[in-house]
Amino acid sequence: MSRWRRALLLVATVGGVVLTARLGVWQLDRAAQKEALQAAIMVRGNEAPLQGAAALATTPSAAETQEHRRATVAGTWLPALTVHLDNRQMDGRPGFFVLTPLALDDGTALMVQRGWRPRDFEDRARLAPLHTPEGRVTLEGRLARGVARLYAFDGADAGPIRQNLDLSSFAIESGLRLRPLLLLQSSPADDGLRRDWPLPAVDVHKHYGYAFQWFALCALILALHVWFRVLRPRWASRT
Repeated sequence: MSRWRRALLLVATVGGVVLTARLGVWQLDRAAQKEALQAAIMVRGNEAPLQGAAALATTPSAAETQEHRRATVAGTWLPALTVHLDNRQMDGRPGFFVLTPLALDDGTALMVQRGWRPRDFEDRARLAPLHTPEGRVTLEGRLARGVARLYAFDGADAGPIRQNLDLSSFAIESGLRLRPLLLLQSSPADDGLRRDWPLPAVDVHKHYGYAFQWFALCALILALHVWFRVLRPRWASRT
């Protein structure tokens, strides 16, 4: 093998080893970040629930410190502004997340993710009547800073059925003074909705699995280079 080909092979080997090792370290770092997130979720979830609208954040920076906290709020539903988020699954079934603003006593509003309902398979746009209590209601739930976004085409984030909902954009659209938080309702209600909310996915074990694969590939690249460029030629020369 010519000298430049040996040099090229060495460069490719070193590059492959460095790249796969860095990717493995990156996956370990992602796992550490998500373990920290999981710990924060557990700590905040065990704190005393926030009581009433006065305890809820009014700015995005304050909302960040209240994410995953439990809260109890009271107010009046605004059912005319109910939004159904499409392509949300529960137990593998396609359906909608149902979100309705709750008018609070101070004139602001809090978006509430009330529950999940299945899709009508004959007509995706057909929504069965949804019972929404009139008058003042008291809700319990867990706070979030929004709903996880899905890929959406232009125009898919408007109307009563949409793909995503951004709180700041919906505040402009609806004219409401929305708090920068969303309540995932956990308290029972006579509305036929399911509220089996999972905790935010952290997927720690997935990252450890990816890290193992990258490190294994790194070791394989290095072992092949050592075998073919060092050990095998020596063994062949002795025979």
